[in-house]
Amino acid sequence: MTNFLTKSISVSRAVSLVSHGIKPFVATRGLATVKDQSFTLNKKPPPPIAPYAPVSLKPTPATLKLKSGEVYSGTSFGANVHASGEAVFTTSLVGYPESMTDPSYRGQVLVFTQPLVGNYGVPGIFKDEYGLLKFFESDRIHCEGIVVSDYASRYSHWTAVESLGEWCTRFGVPAISGVDTRAIVHILRDQGSTLSKLYVGEDPDFSKIPYSDPNERNLVSEVSTAVPVSYNPFGDIKIGVVDCGVKNNILRALVKRGAAVTVLPWNFNFNKVSDQFDGIFISNGPGNPTKVVETVQNVRHALATYKRPIFGICMGNLVLGLAAGLDVYKLRFGNRGHNVPALNVLDGKCQITSQNHGYALQDNVMPNGWTKYYVNANDGSNEGIRHKTLPFKSVQFHPEAKGGPQDTEFLFDEFLSKVRTDKIQREGIKTFVPETFISQPQVV
Repeated sequence: MTNFLTKSISVSRAVSLVSHGIKPFVATRGLATVKDQSFTLNKKPPPPIAPYAPVSLKPTPATLKLKSGEVYSGTSFGANVHASGEAVFTTSLVGYPESMTDPSYRGQVLVFTQPLVGNYGVPGIFKDEYGLLKFFESDRIHCEGIVVSDYASRYSHWTAVESLGEWCTRFGVPAISGVDTRAIVHILRDQGSTLSKLYVGEDPDFSKIPYSDPNERNLVSEVSTAVPVSYNPFGDIKIGVVDCGVKNNILRALVKRGAAVTVLPWNFNFNKVSDQFDGIFISNGPGNPTKVVETVQNVRHALATYKRPIFGICMGNLVLGLAAGLDVYKLRFGNRGHNVPALNVLDGKCQITSQNHGYALQDNVMPNGWTKYYVNANDGSNEGIRHKTLPFKSVQFHPEAKGGPQDTEFLFDEFLSKVRTDKIQREGIKTFVPETFISQPQVV
C-alpha cells in the first residue's frame, strides 16, 4: 500500500480510488514560496549582506574651490579636515589604491574621471616574498584629497578590508563626491592645472585655507627614504636605486628579475660607492624636477665617470635630462592615466603606457651624444632619451604599470640584461668550484 500511494497515478485511477474512500498521494509541483527570515547563529545579530561603510543620516557637506574661481558643492566621505593642493585629473579606470599611494601624487588634489569610485573597497596590508606591499605603492596616502562623481559606499572584493571612505578617514585625507567631475576636467584641460581648496563642513570659509602650491616645495625630499634599504641581497647583480619617490612595483620589477636592490636617499652621493653597484636606477617622484639640485648634480657627475648602465623612470627621465644639459617645462595639465600612447623613435612601434607626470623635457635641441628615445603620440612631448654610445637611457612613462598596461615591462629586462652583460665583460664568468677533500699523506 505504501509503494502504491507514493507513486504518481493517472487521473482515472485517482477517481476510482476516491470513490472507494482512499485518498492517494499525487506527486505535484507548486509555486515556491520565499519567506524573509533573519539569519541567526548562536543568537548573534545577522551579518550584513555585503560590507559597507557607515552612512550618516545627515551627510556632511563638502565644497571644492578652484583658484580660477569655480566652486563645486558635494558630500564628504573622507576625513573631516580641509586641504589645499594642485588640482589634477587621472583618466585611470581602476587602481585608486595604487594611485593614491603613489608618491608622485604628493601635494595634489586628485580628480577621478571614472564616474564610480570605491566599489571594490581597499585591500588589506599584505607583503610579498620580498617584503614589499602587494596592493599599495607605498605605506600611506600621498595625495592631499580626492574628488569623485559617485562614491560607492558599499563595496565588494575578496581582498577588501575597509571602504575607501574609511581608509581616507584613517589617513586624514578629505574626499568629496556628488560633483560634476566632467566640468572640472574640461576646466583643467582648457585652462591647465590649477590650485584648489577642499573645505569640509557647513558654510565654507575658504579664507581659512591658504592656497598651497606643491611645485614650490622639494616634494622629493618629503617622500624619499632617509636611510639606505636593501631588498633581495643575494641577487646576482647589484642595483643602486636613487629614491625620488620610488613605487613598490618598480622595486618588485627589479628584484623578481634577480637583482639585489639598495634604495638610496634622493641626495645621497652614490658616486662615492658607485663601484659597489653594477647599475644605477633613478626612480619616479613628485613635483618640480628643478628642486632636486643635489640629485641632478650627482647624476651629472655619474655621466662623466660611471660607465655602467643607468636607467630612469618618470622623474628619473627628467633628472637624467637635466644632468645631460636639457631644460624642463610644465605641461598644461600633465599626463595621468593608463592609456597614453608612446612612440619608440628607434623602431616606430607605439606602446600604450601608464603615466603620471606634470613636467616634460624640452627636447627641441638634444645635447651632443644624446637622442630622443620615446615621443608622446598625443601631444608630442618627450617620453624618453638615450645616449648614442653609452648605456644611459630613461623613459617618462611607467613600464611597471600598476595599475595599467604592461606593454613596456620589457624595458626592465633590457636594462638588467645590459647590466649582466656589462658585468660579464668586466669580471668574466664566475663558476663555483666545490671544495675538494685531500687525503692526508701516508707515513711509511
